[in-house]
Amino acid sequence: MATLWFCLVALMLTLYTVLDGFDIGAGIIHLFAAKTDAERRIVLRSIGSVWDGNEVWLIAAGGTLFLAFPTLYAASFSGFYLPLMIVLWLLILRGVSIELRNHLDGPVWPPFWDVVFALSSSLLAIFFGAALGNVVRGVPMDGDGHFFEPLWTDFRPVGNAGILDWYTVSVGLAAFCALALHGALWVTLKTRDPVRERARRIAMLAWWSLAVLTAAITPFSLRLQPQSLRNFAAHPWGWIFPGLAVLGLLGSFRYNLARREGRAFVSSCAYIAGMIASAAFGIYPNVLPALTDPARALTVANASAPEHGLRIAIVWWVAGVALAIAYIAFTYSRFAGKVTSETEGY
Repeated sequence: MATLWFCLVALMLTLYTVLDGFDIGAGIIHLFAAKTDAERRIVLRSIGSVWDGNEVWLIAAGGTLFLAFPTLYAASFSGFYLPLMIVLWLLILRGVSIELRNHLDGPVWPPFWDVVFALSSSLLAIFFGAALGNVVRGVPMDGDGHFFEPLWTDFRPVGNAGILDWYTVSVGLAAFCALALHGALWVTLKTRDPVRERARRIAMLAWWSLAVLTAAITPFSLRLQPQSLRNFAAHPWGWIFPGLAVLGLLGSFRYNLARREGRAFVSSCAYIAGMIASAAFGIYPNVLPALTDPARALTVANASAPEHGLRIAIVWWVAGVALAIAYIAFTYSRFAGKVTSETEGY
């Protein structure tokens, strides 16, 4: 049951990254894909019906983590207290900027909220990536299963490491490029020229940056987390996850170049899902690796809730997720197609 819940938590985080990732990416490219006020309204309308629903998956993932791995939840929320507060404020600023942009008229407020939307989206992508880098690299866990990391120390991913070092910052930049690509492909899918053409060009630039960063970071990830090599050697079927990521990356380039917008966006989803699944497969059975002493790591065995509780909870989890999926399916089908200006309807 603990392994099943490990997979479910990874699934929830993947769903959140795929779904909320494209509206974070739309925020990243917001100031570059749209040049006029009307065009920026179009970009916002492309995510306006779904962005708040997408963030439900982050809440659901946090709730699932608390339910299945309470020890991990307690350790990570205290050890990552500062970056979690930063992420919370960035999420608040994104929501506020989307909602207030069209409620405060004047020459100052709409451009101000546009900058807040773009900046908070960009920083959010980098911090999410750095968080993933910390999980892959490991944290300085003590004998009681607790840790605390400063924001940075000497920028080295070994020894007395901080939350930010050259490795986690590199993963953060890769996440920034991945979500910029994801958001650009979504905007390409949902808008018309000239916004669509600008978004397509941004997607190409983001793709090249992402390809370089992915190729550069992968060997360091395997070196910093040797458990990954052991897992892939013991279970060769796990190579399907990095294979999915590679196919998704190549497909997003090919289909964007061929102007097949739907397939390009699906390929971007496949890349994100493949990368997160590869990271989860690589660290298992750890849920939070230890940086200096692997024996101190939190695992599916020592961090999970009691077996009986996990068995009962699976029933309620399935029912709750089914409702969430039904809502998401209805929303996306209801607002399918290209967006238009306010005067033309959706």
